Order: sequence, then C-alpha cells, then structure tokens
Amino acid sequence: MASLSIDKNGNPKIQFVDGASKRRTIYLGRQGLTRKDCREIKTKIEALVSAKISRSGLDNPTAAWLADVEPWLYDKLAAVSLVSPRVVEEPSTVETSPLGAFLDKCIGRRIDVKPATKLVWGQVKRLLLEQYGAERELATITEADADDFKLFLIGKGLAPTTIHKRLQFARMFFEHARKGKLIAANPFAEVSAKATKPKDRERFITRAEIERILAVCDPTWRTIVALARYGGLRTPSETLSLRWQDVDWEGGRIVVQSPKTAHHEGKETRTIPMFPELRPILEEAYEIAPEGAVYVVAGNHRLSADSPQGWQACNLRTMFAKLIRRAGLKPWPKLFHNLRSSRETELAESFPMHTVCAWIGNSPTIAVKHYLQVTDEHFERASKTTHETTQCASVTHGTTHVRRSENPVKTRVSLQMQGVKVEDRGLEPLTFWLPARRSPN
Repeated sequence: MASLSIDKNGNPKIQFVDGASKRRTIYLGRQGLTRKDCREIKTKIEALVSAKISRSGLDNPTAAWLADVEPWLYDKLAAVSLVSPRVVEEPSTVETSPLGAFLDKCIGRRIDVKPATKLVWGQVKRLLLEQYGAERELATITEADADDFKLFLIGKGLAPTTIHKRLQFARMFFEHARKGKLIAANPFAEVSAKATKPKDRERFITRAEIERILAVCDPTWRTIVALARYGGLRTPSETLSLRWQDVDWEGGRIVVQSPKTAHHEGKETRTIPMFPELRPILEEAYEIAPEGAVYVVAGNHRLSADSPQGWQACNLRTMFAKLIRRAGLKPWPKLFHNLRSSRETELAESFPMHTVCAWIGNSPTIAVKHYLQVTDEHFERASKTTHETTQCASVTHGTTHVRRSENPVKTRVSLQMQGVKVEDRGLEPLTFWLPARRSPN
C-alpha cells in the first residue's frame, strides 16, 4: 500500500495512493532517522490510509503513536490529509493584572474627578490591599472573597454608612475591570450594606448655642461658622470657595460656588438669599479684608485647600472643636454637617421645600433622609397647641364662635357692640331635652 525509497538527495521518502487514487509523497528529509524508524513510519502511514479509506477509527497502537509523533512529522501527515491539522491555541485575550497595579491605573486615569474624591478612593484601595494583597490576581477574587471583605469592614468597627460607601467604590473598581475584560464577572455585584442614619449623630444646633460660639471666634472663624450655620454652605468646600464678587450687597443675594456638584451640568453654583444673620458678619469681614482680596475666607485655610491639582479638603474640625469647648459647649457629632442640617430644618419651617432645597443644594429626598431634624421646639409647640385646643372648645351662636375660656360678661358686651343679639339665657350651649313620653293610656 505504501513504499519506502530514497530520493535523489539520498533522503528517505514514503509514497502511497490515497482514497482518491492520487499518489502522495512524504519526504522525511534529514531527520537522522534509522531504517527501522522509516519502516515504522511507513507502517503507521499504511494504517492511517486504511482508516481514512474505510472511514473507521484508528487502532490503539496507531492512535498512541500519533499522539506522541514529532510536530514536524505530524504537519507532513496533515499536509497530505491523513490527519487533521492541529489547532494552535491563541494566547488568551484576557489580560491578567495584579490588584495593586490595577487599582493604581484605575484611579490614576480618572481625570474627571476631583483630588478629594481620589483621596477617598485611596482609602478603599488601602483596605482592599490590606485584605487581598497587592499581588493578588483580579480573576482569582470570588464572590465569597467579596463577602469576606464586607465582614472585614464590619470587623474594623466602621459606621454602616461608611461600609456602604466603601463597598460601593469597590464595586465600581471591579465593574471597571469587568468592562475591560480583565474579569468575567464582578464579584462585588451583589455585595452591599444598608446605609443608616444613626439618630445619636443628629444634633440641632440652636441659635443660642451658635451665638455663644460666634462670641469667642475671631473674624475669620466668625465668617466660617456663620456661613455654615446661617448660610447652610458645605464646609470647607463651599465656604472656602466663596468670593467677594459672588456677594451681591444691593440685590441681597449670594452666589455659592459648589465644588462637590460642579461636575453635574447646571449644578456648578446656586444662589441663596443674604440672610439677615449673615449680613453683619460678612460686612465685618469685608471691612477688614485686605485690598484686592478675592476670597471671603482667605489665609492659611484657603491655601491648604487650594492645591495645584485642584480642590482638596482641609482640616477645620480641630480648631472648631476647640472653639466649641471655649464657648462652654460640648462638640457634637458631624460638626459642620449638623450646622447645615440645622439651617435647612429652620428654613423648612417657613419656606416651600423646593425653595429650601434650591438654597441648600440638595433634593427633597436627601433633605428628608439626611438633613431635616425633629427638634425639641416641635414637641413643645405641638404640646402647647394640643393643650390650648382641649381647653378652648368653642360654642356656636349663629355664625359667631365663642371660646369657653373667655370671660362670659366681657364676651357678652363685646358681641352686643358688634351687633350680635345675645339672649338673656347667657352664653352656655343650649341643651335640648326630649319631651316626656306620654302614657299610652
């Protein structure tokens, strides 16, 4: 069926006739084959030809030989259609990446966020590396590992809202990896924690308290505290971004620059009234401001926040806590947030909610969930109103209502002066008695 011979160059060759009656030749070349090797190859080629013609499977010895055959010989067999060409596996298109390198690249490439945001992301990166290690491959992090990260955060004693945000950012990082084909699925897709608002961290700062604090402040700190409590500005970002050109003295309005929401269209600024509590404090600050001053709050506070990379937060909490203690008060949780929350709560008593939210710079949903508070004054007012209502039941006389708590004599004279006819039986409510039932007899 097959023949072994020598070509003109002295190298062995094997010839055979395939199923289509076509003569085929396999040149074995200079491979250092012995005569015995060549005869074995010839025998195996005959078995392959026979199996191909009969369309039957290979016998075990031939199949085992084919599995271990040299690549050069297999390619020659495939060239004459005795075997199928080998499938060459292409390198995987999924890029492997260590967690640390990926997070550095993911955070570094985001030119659309502010440096303060990247600082927060850096905290999440630190926690992820602490849990998994910088060299951990992204593709090896499973859903179970993501659940463990949540437990890891809980074990650190972080607040529920903080855990919620940390998991949210971790989910964002891994979603970016999924979109970049670095992982098949996001292990954090279903891992979350409910953000709660602990009531013990809410505190309404009364006007009496804030006035005591303002009394111990220098002009700069008086401006900072007043803008936070009476203007409802986010501190430090909005307070330290306020410029004198944004203050409209005649129009009684202030344009607030909002770095936090500047990346949202139409949210770069908002306008608030020149509240009466703010005007004297801003006038004082304007009088002592150096010639050509740009910002309402200048000095070291502004310098530490205005970096070449953009806005970054600066620490005002330490000094503010000292001022609170100097005023004889105890620092409360979320020092500046509760000032802003107290102002929105006050404004909600007098203005429509959509107006209040436009001034404060949040939505009604966020206001109700994170800002508006129930104060002691609300309880006192409700209790007083209920008491007066129960004590002042009214009596209807024609179209005139008379309160029982009023002096009957004075009320009678007053009604007569108003032209209201008052009968001699007085002002007590009429009592209607049913007539006695007659006896059927």
